[in-house]
Amino acid sequence: MWSGVECDEMTGHVIGLDLGSSFLYGSIDSNSTLFDLLHLQRLDLWDNHFNYSQIPTAINRLSMLTYLDLSFSSFIGQIPSELSQLSKLSNLDLSTNPLQLKKPNLESLISNFTRLERLCLNHVDISSTVPKSLANFSFLTCLQLRECKLKGEFPVDIFQLPDLQILSVRFNKDLSGRLPPVLNQNNSLKSLWLAGTGFSGEIPFEKLASLSALDASNCNFSGVIPSNLIRKLNQLIYLDLSENNFVGEIPSSLGNLTQLTMLSLSSNYFSGPIPLSLSKLINLETLYLYNNDLRDIVDFDMFVGLKNLTFLDLLHNYNLSVIVVNPGINETFPQFKELGLSNCNLRNFPVFLRHQKRMETLFLDDNHIGGPIPEWLFNISKETLSLLSLTENSLIGELSHRVCNFSSLNFLDISDNKLVGKLPHCLGNLSKSILVLKLRSNYFSGNIPNFTEGNQLKIIDLGYNLFKGKLSKSLSNCKMLVHLNVESNKLSDVFPYWLGILPELEILVLRANELHGVIGESIKIFYFPKLRIIDMSYNNFSGKLPLKYIQNWKAMTTTNIEDFGYMSSTFKNTTNDGSSWSFYSQATIAIKGINMFYERIQNIIVVINLSNNKFDGEISQVVGNLKRLYSLDLSCNRLSGDIPSSLGNLAELESLDLSRNELSGEIPSELAQLYFLQYFNVSYNHLSGPIPQQNQLAKFERSSYEGNLGLCGIPLPDLCENSKPLEPPLLSSEENSSSPLQFGWKVVAIGYGCGFLIGLFIGKVVMEKNPNWFVIMFNIRS
Repeated sequence: MWSGVECDEMTGHVIGLDLGSSFLYGSIDSNSTLFDLLHLQRLDLWDNHFNYSQIPTAINRLSMLTYLDLSFSSFIGQIPSELSQLSKLSNLDLSTNPLQLKKPNLESLISNFTRLERLCLNHVDISSTVPKSLANFSFLTCLQLRECKLKGEFPVDIFQLPDLQILSVRFNKDLSGRLPPVLNQNNSLKSLWLAGTGFSGEIPFEKLASLSALDASNCNFSGVIPSNLIRKLNQLIYLDLSENNFVGEIPSSLGNLTQLTMLSLSSNYFSGPIPLSLSKLINLETLYLYNNDLRDIVDFDMFVGLKNLTFLDLLHNYNLSVIVVNPGINETFPQFKELGLSNCNLRNFPVFLRHQKRMETLFLDDNHIGGPIPEWLFNISKETLSLLSLTENSLIGELSHRVCNFSSLNFLDISDNKLVGKLPHCLGNLSKSILVLKLRSNYFSGNIPNFTEGNQLKIIDLGYNLFKGKLSKSLSNCKMLVHLNVESNKLSDVFPYWLGILPELEILVLRANELHGVIGESIKIFYFPKLRIIDMSYNNFSGKLPLKYIQNWKAMTTTNIEDFGYMSSTFKNTTNDGSSWSFYSQATIAIKGINMFYERIQNIIVVINLSNNKFDGEISQVVGNLKRLYSLDLSCNRLSGDIPSSLGNLAELESLDLSRNELSGEIPSELAQLYFLQYFNVSYNHLSGPIPQQNQLAKFERSSYEGNLGLCGIPLPDLCENSKPLEPPLLSSEENSSSPLQFGWKVVAIGYGCGFLIGLFIGKVVMEKNPNWFVIMFNIRS
């Protein structure tokens, strides 16, 4: 009579325990009386919390088990080999636990499971190839190996299993394979999930007539979608072919797949128009066509009849023009949660947006929308809108305080417009929900607003505006801030040392303002623990270089490089699909002598730019401790003294600019150790002595050294006195500078220039100093 307990009616033995989602907590050890239930056939413990304990080895005592589900239950470690002794298992699910399957490996674990029908090991660290022996499991109906670090070639014979219905190997980036031209004859396959793998070739659509779900996104598939074959897939509910290499036009026959609820063809090379037949897909909930080469004029009214359409993205089809030709039916449009109309050549705000009540993300960026932002826009979906992007349009006027109506706004980007005036004060209160605030490249003026405590802001970009006054100290309330950019404004303040208290700050751009003063030791110095890009160039800072700060920028000293990527902030939609958006840190950075706007900043870039200020004094040897530096620019200051030899320790350095200072002494030979150096400039200083000829220092252009009257050596025209001349091109490498033959030709050359008598005289002198010369010259043997 106990809930979740099943007994054999004849013997009374316990044969089943169904305790899934029962709030069980704690570990199970091998002494548990659970393992005394020797007649147990079904054990279901999914969605509990076993406190990151290991699967007990006593599991082999339950030899009658046919069904075992331990998924989502916080087991950890190596799957015990004893599990492989449960030879009667037909269903095994260990998914979504931090488990490993190496000793035993996958092949040895399943070797005794001859009756296996369902195998689910999603998120288990397998780190091996898929065993070919799986093709012998003729009863197998479901195989799920999602995100298991699989590698190698997927055995093509597995597709021939007669009863296989579900196959998922998603998100195994090192797993390759091809779909066979002929699948199993029973047409049993219902769901095929290959996303995020290395599968390639063409998809045999004509052989997939039984499929209800096909996810082949982010693979290497190619070819065209045949219009005469797509009609056969009339069972499809889910079709995702995004992020591949498909070409050609989108076939109009897709409109016959009326069962579709999800269709994604994004990030391919599709061209031509959007087929009008897609308006027949009355069950469609998601339509993603972004990042293609679609063209023609799209009447947006084609989507009116798709009442279930919730997610629609057409963005980044640069030759696509979207128009709304019948505003009288706006109230009948679908209620979108996500709408992407970027780069769609819009010239006005679509008026049907007035009636949207549950929108969460709205992309209208990179269009030709002009005029002021209509007031009604700030009244749509006030409680649900989390993302609003209006960047790169021609918007004018002021930003209304009604923008604060959006109580759930996470992301606001209205950059690259022509907006003016002061920012509404309420914007600082909005920061309790907002993560990304991007207002760059407008004409906003006045003071930067105050930000309240407890905000979640990660990126603030106010660059290229007309803000003035001091930096608001309320920015220290932004404890989650990763990126602050206020470049190219009219801010007048001293160095904001108090920003050093921010524990996550990685990028600080103060470039091109009116900041000034000595960066001295404040009463309490905060050391910017994660800072790796700082740009204070084109200001009026003076005094010594801020040594106390430089020597404590710990993130610039560590040599531990994480996986390559881009610096970004990510937030998840509140929608059921679990999608997320990543927004990248952007800034103008002077690297290698060029001011470049980086739309995405690589996380390996570590930059210090203090150029175009009034810093004086010496460059400390401490700078050589910043071993992760990618670019160092101290140009256009009043720095003096020697170039510190410790700069040779900056092994990752690619750009070094010390030009237009008052540096003296020689260029340290240690700089020849900078093997990755691609840009080097020490021009217009007071340097002297030879340019180190090792490595590439002699290969930089002459302009890198000009303006130093005491410098000599290649590439400058003034060669140093003790430098070795280049060998004549006609001489072999064996004829070095000490060769008597080479010296003899000099005598002959003088004879041609000065006359025979002078030649004899010089020859006589040479003979007296080197009597063996004549013997060697004329090959006379003793």
